[in-house]
Amino acid sequence: MPNYRPPEAMSGTPGKVTLSQGTVLHRVHAGHRDAAAFNPRPAHCLYGGGRFDGTGCDPYGYLYAGIGAAAAVCETLLRSLPFDPSGGPRLLQRASVERFRLSALRLTADVAVVPLVTGQDLAAVSQDSWLVHTEAHEYAYTRDWAHWIRRHTDPWAQGLVWSSKREPGDRAVVLFGDRCPAGILRAVEGDVVDFSAAEGREWLNSLLQPYRAQLAP
Repeated sequence: MPNYRPPEAMSGTPGKVTLSQGTVLHRVHAGHRDAAAFNPRPAHCLYGGGRFDGTGCDPYGYLYAGIGAAAAVCETLLRSLPFDPSGGPRLLQRASVERFRLSALRLTADVAVVPLVTGQDLAAVSQDSWLVHTEAHEYAYTRDWAHWIRRHTDPWAQGLVWSSKREPGDRAVVLFGDRCPAGILRAVEGDVVDFSAAEGREWLNSLLQPYRAQLAP
C-alpha cells in the first residue's frame, strides 16, 4: 500500500525465523564483486535501487540471495520482462547477463530474519502482499517500510525472507550487513556458474526454459 505510511508504533509482533548455520544461499552478482561481499552503496531514498536496499535515511550494507538458484536467477534477470503476446519465449539480451555469475554461499552461523511469507507474517508488520510483490516504480516505498521494520526489530533482525515474486515456490532473502557478523557467508568452492562462459550460458538457458525465457540468439 504505497499511500499508507508506516505507523509510529508497531502494533503487531513480527515473526522470527532462523536460517541455520550451514544453509546454502544462491546469489547472482556482478563478476567484479566478491560473492560474499555486501553491497555497501546506499540507494537513493527516492530513485533507483532495490526493494529493501539501505539508503541515506538508513545506511546499511545489503546482500540479496535466493534459497534456491531459481529464485536468485529469476529475481535478478526476469524482473519486468514481459511475456511475448505471440507465445514465443521471453528474450534476454546476452550483453545484459554476461557480466553476472551465480555463486553458492554457505552461512557460517545462524541468522535471525523476519518472515514476510504468509498473510499473517505481513499483517504483523502492518502490510500485505504489496510489500513483496510491487514492481520497481514503488521501491522507494518498500525501502521506507524495510527501514521501519528494521527500527522495530533492532537489534535482532538480521534480514528479511519472503516468497520470490518471480518464483513463488522459492524464497528470496536480504541480509543486513550492519547486523551480520563478519564472514557470515562463505563461498562454496567450485559452485559458480559464469554467465560470460559458453557453459554458463547453456546452464542458464536450461534453467530459464520452464519460465518461457531464454538468451537471445
